[in-house]
Amino acid sequence: MPLTKTQQAIWEKIRAYGSGGQAVGLTDGMCAYLVGCIAHDLGLKDLFPEISVDSPSFFAAEDLDSLVVECVDARALFERLVEMNSDADMYFACLAILHKARLKYEKILETQPLPTLEQVGPRGLLQYGKLNPRTLAGLLFWRKWFFDIDNRAGQETGYLFEPVIAYAIGGTPVPAIKSPIKRHKDQRKGRQIDCLLDRRAYEIKIRITIAASGQGRWREELDFPVDCQESGYKPVLVVLDGTPNPKLAELERAFVARGGEAYKGAAAWEHLDSLAGPTMALFLERYIRGPLDRIIEAAPQTLPKFVATLSDAGIDLTVGDETLHIVRREAGIEGPHRDEAPDDIGDNLPG
Repeated sequence: MPLTKTQQAIWEKIRAYGSGGQAVGLTDGMCAYLVGCIAHDLGLKDLFPEISVDSPSFFAAEDLDSLVVECVDARALFERLVEMNSDADMYFACLAILHKARLKYEKILETQPLPTLEQVGPRGLLQYGKLNPRTLAGLLFWRKWFFDIDNRAGQETGYLFEPVIAYAIGGTPVPAIKSPIKRHKDQRKGRQIDCLLDRRAYEIKIRITIAASGQGRWREELDFPVDCQESGYKPVLVVLDGTPNPKLAELERAFVARGGEAYKGAAAWEHLDSLAGPTMALFLERYIRGPLDRIIEAAPQTLPKFVATLSDAGIDLTVGDETLHIVRREAGIEGPHRDEAPDDIGDNLPG
Protein backbone atom coordinates (compact mmCIF):
# COMPACT_ATOMS: atom_id res chain seq x y z
CA MET A 1 0.00 0.00 0.00
CA PRO A 2 1.50 3.41 -0.95
CA LEU A 3 2.26 5.99 1.72
CA THR A 4 -0.30 8.65 2.54
CA LYS A 5 0.63 12.29 1.99
CA THR A 6 1.33 12.70 5.70
CA GLN A 7 3.54 9.60 5.78
CA GLN A 8 5.35 10.75 2.65
CA ALA A 9 6.01 14.12 4.30
CA ILE A 10 7.34 12.40 7.42
CA TRP A 11 9.67 10.21 5.37
CA GLU A 12 11.05 13.08 3.30
CA LYS A 13 11.55 15.50 6.18
CA ILE A 14 13.24 12.92 8.40
CA ARG A 15 15.80 12.24 5.69
CA ALA A 16 16.36 15.91 4.87
CA TYR A 17 19.09 18.05 6.37
CA GLY A 18 18.04 21.12 8.29
CA SER A 19 19.01 24.65 7.40
CA GLY A 20 22.01 25.07 9.70
CA GLY A 21 25.66 24.14 9.48
CA GLN A 22 25.29 21.63 12.33
CA ALA A 23 22.10 20.08 10.99
CA VAL A 24 21.89 16.37 10.30
CA GLY A 25 19.80 14.16 8.05
CA LEU A 26 19.10 10.45 8.25
CA THR A 27 20.45 8.03 5.66
CA ASP A 28 18.60 4.99 4.33
CA GLY A 29 20.69 2.84 6.66
CA MET A 30 19.72 4.92 9.69
CA CYS A 31 16.04 4.86 8.74
CA ALA A 32 16.16 1.10 8.27
CA TYR A 33 17.69 0.77 11.74
CA LEU A 34 14.85 2.84 13.25
CA VAL A 35 12.26 0.67 11.50
CA GLY A 36 14.00 -2.33 13.05
CA CYS A 37 13.83 -0.76 16.52
CA ILE A 38 10.12 -0.09 16.13
CA ALA A 39 9.41 -3.56 14.79
CA HIS A 40 11.18 -4.97 17.85
CA ASP A 41 9.26 -2.69 20.22
CA LEU A 42 5.90 -3.63 18.67
CA GLY A 43 6.59 -7.36 18.59
CA LEU A 44 6.90 -7.43 14.79
CA LYS A 45 10.61 -8.23 14.41
CA ASP A 46 9.96 -11.72 12.98
CA LEU A 47 8.22 -10.03 10.05
CA PHE A 48 11.39 -8.11 9.18
CA PRO A 49 14.00 -10.87 8.72
CA GLU A 50 16.24 -8.63 6.60
CA ILE A 51 17.02 -6.48 9.66
CA SER A 52 19.79 -8.02 11.75
CA VAL A 53 18.96 -8.86 15.35
CA ASP A 54 22.60 -8.07 16.21
CA SER A 55 22.10 -4.33 15.83
CA PRO A 56 22.84 -2.45 19.09
CA SER A 57 19.87 -1.12 21.04
CA PHE A 58 19.01 2.55 20.65
CA PHE A 59 20.59 3.81 23.88
CA ALA A 60 23.40 1.23 24.10
CA ALA A 61 25.64 2.27 21.19
CA GLU A 62 28.77 4.26 22.05
CA ASP A 63 28.98 5.40 18.41
CA LEU A 64 25.68 6.71 17.05
CA ASP A 65 26.95 6.24 13.50
CA SER A 66 26.86 2.49 14.14
CA LEU A 67 23.07 2.53 14.34
CA VAL A 68 22.53 1.57 10.71
CA VAL A 69 21.20 -1.38 8.72
CA GLU A 70 22.72 -1.50 5.26
CA CYS A 71 21.76 -3.26 2.01
CA VAL A 72 17.99 -2.98 2.42
CA ASP A 73 15.26 -0.85 0.86
CA ALA A 74 14.52 1.43 3.82
CA ARG A 75 11.45 3.03 2.30
CA ALA A 76 9.92 -0.36 1.54
CA LEU A 77 10.51 -1.34 5.17
CA PHE A 78 8.78 1.86 6.34
CA GLU A 79 5.82 1.21 4.04
CA ARG A 80 5.48 -2.32 5.36
CA LEU A 81 5.70 -1.12 8.97
CA VAL A 82 2.97 1.51 8.69
CA GLU A 83 0.71 -0.96 6.90
CA MET A 84 1.01 -3.29 9.89
CA ASN A 85 0.38 -0.61 12.53
CA SER A 86 -1.52 2.60 11.82
CA ASP A 87 0.37 4.52 14.54
CA ALA A 88 3.81 3.36 13.45
CA ASP A 89 4.30 6.43 11.25
CA MET A 90 4.19 8.78 14.24
CA TYR A 91 6.28 6.37 16.30
CA PHE A 92 8.87 6.51 13.51
CA ALA A 93 8.64 10.31 13.32
CA CYS A 94 9.15 10.79 17.07
CA LEU A 95 11.98 8.26 17.32
CA ALA A 96 13.67 9.84 14.29
CA ILE A 97 13.39 13.32 15.83
CA LEU A 98 15.06 12.00 18.97
CA HIS A 99 17.79 10.30 16.95
CA LYS A 100 18.47 13.43 14.89
CA ALA A 101 18.69 15.51 18.06
CA ARG A 102 21.24 13.10 19.56
CA LEU A 103 23.27 13.10 16.34
CA LYS A 104 23.19 16.88 16.22
CA TYR A 105 24.32 17.27 19.82
CA GLU A 106 27.20 14.91 19.14
CA LYS A 107 28.19 17.23 16.28
CA ILE A 108 27.89 20.23 18.62
CA LEU A 109 30.30 18.58 21.06
CA GLU A 110 32.71 17.92 18.21
CA THR A 111 32.60 21.44 16.77
CA GLN A 112 31.67 23.92 19.55
CA PRO A 113 34.65 26.29 19.53
CA LEU A 114 36.76 26.77 22.60
CA PRO A 115 36.42 30.35 23.82
CA THR A 116 38.84 33.18 23.07
CA LEU A 117 40.74 35.26 25.58
CA GLU A 118 38.70 38.30 24.51
CA GLN A 119 35.54 36.54 25.67
CA VAL A 120 36.68 35.29 29.06
CA GLY A 121 39.74 37.38 30.02
CA PRO A 122 37.99 40.13 32.02
CA ARG A 123 36.20 37.50 34.13
CA GLY A 124 39.54 36.54 35.59
CA LEU A 125 39.54 39.70 37.73
CA LEU A 126 36.92 38.09 39.98
CA GLN A 127 39.34 35.30 40.97
CA TYR A 128 42.73 36.80 40.19
CA GLY A 129 45.28 35.70 42.77
CA LYS A 130 43.44 32.51 43.68
CA LEU A 131 45.45 30.61 41.05
CA ASN A 132 48.50 31.46 39.01
CA PRO A 133 47.54 33.35 35.80
CA ARG A 134 48.12 30.40 33.46
CA THR A 135 45.98 28.05 35.55
CA LEU A 136 43.25 30.66 36.00
CA ALA A 137 43.13 31.27 32.23
CA GLY A 138 42.71 27.52 31.71
CA LEU A 139 39.83 27.46 34.20
CA LEU A 140 38.13 30.35 32.39
CA PHE A 141 38.40 28.56 29.03
CA TRP A 142 36.98 25.27 30.37
CA ARG A 143 34.21 27.00 32.31
CA LYS A 144 33.02 28.96 29.28
CA TRP A 145 33.10 25.90 27.00
CA PHE A 146 31.03 23.88 29.46
CA PHE A 147 28.58 26.77 29.75
CA ASP A 148 28.28 26.91 25.95
CA ILE A 149 27.64 23.20 25.46
CA ASP A 150 25.20 23.08 28.37
CA ASN A 151 23.36 26.08 26.95
CA ARG A 152 23.13 24.31 23.60
CA ALA A 153 21.88 21.16 25.37
CA GLY A 154 19.10 23.21 26.95
CA GLN A 155 18.16 24.73 23.60
CA GLU A 156 18.18 21.43 21.73
CA THR A 157 16.17 19.69 24.46
CA GLY A 158 13.59 22.45 24.28
CA TYR A 159 13.22 21.96 20.53
CA LEU A 160 12.94 18.20 21.09
CA PHE A 161 11.06 17.50 24.30
CA GLU A 162 7.73 19.30 24.03
CA PRO A 163 7.26 18.66 20.27
CA VAL A 164 7.85 14.92 20.63
CA ILE A 165 5.34 14.68 23.47
CA ALA A 166 2.88 16.80 21.47
CA TYR A 167 3.14 14.55 18.41
CA ALA A 168 2.93 11.42 20.58
CA ILE A 169 -0.44 12.45 22.00
CA GLY A 170 -1.81 13.54 18.63
CA GLY A 171 -1.37 17.28 19.05
CA THR A 172 0.75 19.97 17.44
CA PRO A 173 3.23 22.48 18.88
CA VAL A 174 2.40 26.02 17.78
CA PRO A 175 4.86 28.95 17.57
CA ALA A 176 3.75 32.33 18.84
CA ILE A 177 3.50 33.85 15.35
CA LYS A 178 0.91 31.25 14.28
CA SER A 179 -0.86 30.82 17.60
CA PRO A 180 -4.66 31.22 17.88
CA ILE A 181 -4.15 32.09 21.56
CA LYS A 182 -3.52 35.79 21.99
CA ARG A 183 -2.10 37.64 24.96
CA HIS A 184 -4.92 39.31 26.85
CA LYS A 185 -2.70 42.32 27.50
CA ASP A 186 -1.83 42.74 23.81
CA GLN A 187 -4.11 41.00 21.30
CA ARG A 188 -1.58 41.57 18.51
CA LYS A 189 0.78 39.03 20.06
CA GLY A 190 0.27 35.28 20.11
CA ARG A 191 1.41 32.78 22.74
CA GLN A 192 3.67 29.86 21.98
CA ILE A 193 1.85 26.61 22.80
CA ASP A 194 3.64 23.39 23.66
CA CYS A 195 0.75 21.31 22.34
CA LEU A 196 -2.58 22.25 20.81
CA LEU A 197 -5.09 19.40 20.78
CA ASP A 198 -8.66 20.19 19.72
CA ARG A 199 -9.63 23.17 21.92
CA ARG A 200 -7.09 22.36 24.63
CA ALA A 201 -3.79 24.19 25.04
CA TYR A 202 -1.13 22.24 26.87
CA GLU A 203 1.72 23.67 28.92
CA ILE A 204 4.19 20.78 29.35
CA LYS A 205 6.95 21.01 31.95
CA ILE A 206 9.44 18.59 33.38
CA ARG A 207 9.20 20.29 36.76
CA ILE A 208 8.35 23.53 38.56
CA THR A 209 11.06 24.84 40.86
CA ILE A 210 10.48 26.81 44.04
CA ALA A 211 12.65 29.68 42.84
CA ALA A 212 10.99 31.65 40.06
CA SER A 213 13.30 33.10 37.41
CA GLY A 214 12.18 36.66 38.11
CA GLN A 215 8.76 38.19 38.70
CA GLY A 216 8.25 39.01 35.02
CA ARG A 217 8.81 35.41 33.98
CA TRP A 218 6.53 34.07 36.72
CA ARG A 219 3.82 36.54 35.72
CA GLU A 220 4.08 35.11 32.20
CA GLU A 221 3.45 31.62 33.60
CA LEU A 222 0.37 32.77 35.50
CA ASP A 223 -0.95 34.66 32.46
CA PHE A 224 -0.97 31.51 30.29
CA PRO A 225 -4.33 30.14 31.54
CA VAL A 226 -5.84 33.63 31.33
CA ASP A 227 -4.78 33.99 27.69
CA CYS A 228 -6.13 30.52 26.88
CA GLN A 229 -9.53 31.09 28.45
CA GLU A 230 -10.00 34.50 26.83
CA SER A 231 -9.05 33.00 23.45
CA GLY A 232 -11.62 30.22 23.80
CA TYR A 233 -9.27 27.36 24.75
CA LYS A 234 -9.03 25.18 27.85
CA PRO A 235 -5.61 25.50 29.54
CA VAL A 236 -4.03 22.19 30.60
CA LEU A 237 -0.93 22.00 32.80
CA VAL A 238 1.21 18.85 32.66
CA VAL A 239 4.16 18.65 35.08
CA LEU A 240 6.06 15.39 34.89
CA ASP A 241 7.81 15.78 38.25
CA GLY A 242 5.09 16.10 40.85
CA THR A 243 7.32 17.07 43.79
CA PRO A 244 5.16 19.50 45.83
CA ASN A 245 6.21 23.11 46.24
CA PRO A 246 4.41 26.46 46.60
CA LYS A 247 5.04 27.58 43.00
CA LEU A 248 3.56 24.39 41.57
CA ALA A 249 0.50 24.74 43.81
CA GLU A 250 0.06 28.38 42.76
CA LEU A 251 0.26 27.48 39.07
CA GLU A 252 -2.22 24.61 39.50
CA ARG A 253 -4.71 26.99 41.12
CA ALA A 254 -4.26 29.49 38.29
CA PHE A 255 -5.12 26.85 35.66
CA VAL A 256 -8.12 25.48 37.54
CA ALA A 257 -9.44 28.99 38.25
CA ARG A 258 -9.60 29.59 34.49
CA GLY A 259 -11.57 26.41 33.78
CA GLY A 260 -8.45 24.37 33.08
CA GLU A 261 -6.92 21.13 34.28
CA ALA A 262 -3.64 20.27 36.00
CA TYR A 263 -1.82 16.93 36.04
CA LYS A 264 1.42 16.21 37.90
CA GLY A 265 3.70 13.28 38.55
CA ALA A 266 2.20 9.86 37.87
CA ALA A 267 -1.16 11.45 36.97
CA ALA A 268 0.58 13.50 34.28
CA TRP A 269 2.06 10.41 32.65
CA GLU A 270 -1.27 8.58 32.91
CA HIS A 271 -2.99 11.49 31.17
CA LEU A 272 -0.44 11.53 28.37
CA ASP A 273 -0.73 7.75 27.96
CA SER A 274 -4.51 7.97 27.73
CA LEU A 275 -4.22 10.45 24.86
CA ALA A 276 -1.37 8.66 23.12
CA GLY A 277 -3.00 5.25 22.81
CA PRO A 278 -1.13 1.96 23.34
CA THR A 279 1.45 2.34 20.55
CA MET A 280 2.59 5.88 21.32
CA ALA A 281 2.31 5.26 25.08
CA LEU A 282 4.91 2.54 24.53
CA PHE A 283 7.14 5.08 22.78
CA LEU A 284 6.80 7.56 25.67
CA GLU A 285 7.62 4.87 28.24
CA ARG A 286 10.57 3.38 26.38
CA TYR A 287 12.26 6.50 25.04
CA ILE A 288 11.15 9.41 27.27
CA ARG A 289 9.77 8.44 30.68
CA GLY A 290 11.97 5.39 31.25
CA PRO A 291 15.32 7.13 30.61
CA LEU A 292 14.30 10.20 32.63
CA ASP A 293 13.17 8.07 35.58
CA ARG A 294 16.41 6.10 35.55
CA ILE A 295 18.50 9.29 35.57
CA ILE A 296 16.48 10.68 38.49
CA GLU A 297 16.68 7.43 40.45
CA ALA A 298 20.45 7.12 39.87
CA ALA A 299 21.31 10.71 40.80
CA PRO A 300 24.26 10.61 43.24
CA GLN A 301 24.01 12.06 46.72
CA THR A 302 27.49 13.53 46.36
CA LEU A 303 29.17 14.68 43.15
CA PRO A 304 31.64 12.17 41.68
CA LYS A 305 35.20 12.97 40.66
CA PHE A 306 35.38 14.94 37.42
CA VAL A 307 38.40 15.41 35.14
CA ALA A 308 38.49 17.10 31.72
CA THR A 309 41.45 16.54 29.41
CA LEU A 310 42.15 18.17 26.03
CA SER A 311 44.60 16.56 23.58
CA ASP A 312 45.14 16.24 19.84
CA ALA A 313 42.82 13.21 19.95
CA GLY A 314 39.94 15.23 21.38
CA ILE A 315 38.42 15.81 24.81
CA ASP A 316 38.12 13.16 27.52
CA LEU A 317 35.59 13.73 30.30
CA THR A 318 36.11 11.37 33.23
CA VAL A 319 33.20 11.19 35.68
CA GLY A 320 33.78 8.78 38.52
CA ASP A 321 35.15 5.60 36.94
CA GLU A 322 33.86 6.20 33.40
CA THR A 323 35.29 8.29 30.57
CA LEU A 324 33.46 9.92 27.68
CA HIS A 325 35.64 10.59 24.64
CA ILE A 326 34.70 13.44 22.32
CA VAL A 327 36.38 13.58 18.92
CA ARG A 328 37.11 17.21 18.11
CA ARG A 329 36.74 18.64 14.59
CA GLU A 330 37.30 22.27 15.52
CA ALA A 331 40.32 24.52 15.97
CA GLY A 332 41.84 24.91 19.42
CA ILE A 333 41.75 27.80 21.84
CA GLU A 334 42.87 30.34 19.25
CA GLY A 335 40.35 29.12 16.64
CA PRO A 336 37.49 31.24 15.35
CA HIS A 337 34.42 31.69 17.53
CA ARG A 338 31.10 31.26 15.78
CA ASP A 339 27.63 32.29 16.84
CA GLU A 340 26.45 29.88 19.53
CA ALA A 341 22.75 30.15 18.73
CA PRO A 342 21.23 27.20 16.88
CA ASP A 343 20.59 27.98 13.24
CA ASP A 344 18.04 25.36 12.28
CA ILE A 345 15.18 25.99 14.65
CA GLY A 346 11.94 24.79 13.10
CA ASP A 347 13.37 21.80 11.27
CA ASN A 348 11.55 19.27 13.46
CA LEU A 349 8.61 17.16 12.36
CA PRO A 350 5.85 17.05 11.34
CA GLY A 351 4.83 20.04 9.24
